[in-house]
Amino acid sequence: MRIAYLDCFAGISGDMFLGALLDAGVDPAILHQATAALNLNASIKIEKVDRSGISATKASVFDGADLAEQTHSHTHQHPHTHQHQASHDHPHTHPHEHTHGRSLTVIRNLINAATLAPEVKQTAIHTFELLGASEAKIHNVPIEKIHFHEVGAVDAIVDIVAASAGIHAIENQARIETGNSVKWFCSPLNVGGGMVDCAHGRFPVPAPATADLLRGLPIYSAHIEKELVTPTGAALIRALAPTFGPQPAMRVQQIGYGAGTRNPKELPNVLRLSIGESDDAATSLNTNTDTVTILETAIDDLSPQILAYVTERALALGALDVMSTAVQMKKGRLGTLLTILADDAQVPILEDLLLRETSTLGLRIHHERRSCLDRAHTTVVTPYGEIRIKFGSHNGEVFNAAPEFEDCRTAAAKHNVPLKLVQQAAIAAYRR
Repeated sequence: MRIAYLDCFAGISGDMFLGALLDAGVDPAILHQATAALNLNASIKIEKVDRSGISATKASVFDGADLAEQTHSHTHQHPHTHQHQASHDHPHTHPHEHTHGRSLTVIRNLINAATLAPEVKQTAIHTFELLGASEAKIHNVPIEKIHFHEVGAVDAIVDIVAASAGIHAIENQARIETGNSVKWFCSPLNVGGGMVDCAHGRFPVPAPATADLLRGLPIYSAHIEKELVTPTGAALIRALAPTFGPQPAMRVQQIGYGAGTRNPKELPNVLRLSIGESDDAATSLNTNTDTVTILETAIDDLSPQILAYVTERALALGALDVMSTAVQMKKGRLGTLLTILADDAQVPILEDLLLRETSTLGLRIHHERRSCLDRAHTTVVTPYGEIRIKFGSHNGEVFNAAPEFEDCRTAAAKHNVPLKLVQQAAIAAYRR
C-alpha cells in the first residue's frame, strides 16, 4: 500500500503544500498546466531555498508579472474570508477594500470551466466549499453570500487547484505502479500562537475560519508566536481527510520539504511530505484499519418523519452510514439514538444538519478505529438480467459476497417474480 505522510511540525499553508509536493517528486509540468488551465494569467515560480539550514522547495504564485500575494488590495463591506498565510509576513489592517472578492459560485464556475481532470476539479471545489461552510457559520449567512477575498485571490486559487492536481498525480502514479490508491496520514497540526488581526477584531491563533476547519482534528501550539496553519492549509487537510497520528510503519522512498516565505531562526518553516510503501511485516494485519468520526445524539421528542428525512440528508451529504436505535431515556421515555459515521471532512456539514434539523441540544463527536475488508463489485448474468455482486476480501481471499439489493428489486419487478428468486439466481451465478 502506498502511503503519503504529512509532518506538520511547522503548520501548513497552500504554498508550503505545493512546495512539498514538488520536492517529493511531483512533475512541475502538472502544476504549471493546472495553473494555466485557470486562464487567470497566473504562473508558478519554483526555486530552492534555505529554511533554518534545511533545503526546501518554494512555490510562489505570480499574477502576471507581480508576486500574487503582494497584489491584494484591502477594503470590504460584506461577509468574506481571510487568508492569513503562515508563510507570509505582511500585516492585516482593516477595514480595507477588496477588488478581487469572488463568491463560491464564481470560483466553482471558474474551476469547472478549466481543462482539468474531473477528480482535480472535484477536490478543488470541495476545498472551497469547506472554506465557505466555515465562513458561513461564522458570519451566520448563507454560503453563497460569502465572498472570498484573500482566499479568493489568484494565489489562493492557484494554491488549491495546483495542490489538487498534485494530490491526484501522486494517487494516479500509485494506481499505475501498485494498482492501489494512496493512503494519506498526517501528524497533529502545530497551529502556532500569538494573535492575528482580522475583520472581526484581534483574535488568538488560530483565526476563526481556521479554528472551525480544524474542529475535531488533533492540534497543538508550540515553538513560535506566529500563525502556522492558514485557512487554505486547513481546508486542504480537510479535503484530504487523512488518518491522524504518528507516522505509520513504512519504507520511505521520497521526502519533500515545502517552504513558507518566512525564515525564523527558532523553527524551520517547512512542511515535510514522506511517500513510500507500507511495511507489510508490520502492517499485514492492519492494512485496512483507519479512523472514522462518529456523531451521535439521543432524541425523544422528534417526529419519525423528520428523523427519516435527516437520515436521507445525512447520506446525501456524504455520511458513510446512518443508524437509528430505539433507546429508553430519562423518565421512562422511549427515544431514538441517531448515529452517523463520517470522514473528518464531512463532520462540519453533518454537525450543522443535526443541530438545525433535529430537536437535539447537543451532540457527541468522537473518533473510533475501524477495520474494513477491501470492497469491489463484479457483474453476473442471470435469467433476470445482469446483477451486480458486491464482495469484501482480505489479502485476496473473499470473505463476503452479496447481490446488490436495488438491482435485484428492479429485476424482480420487471420480470414479476419473487425478489428472493432473483437474489438466489445472482448468488448461484456468482458461485459458478
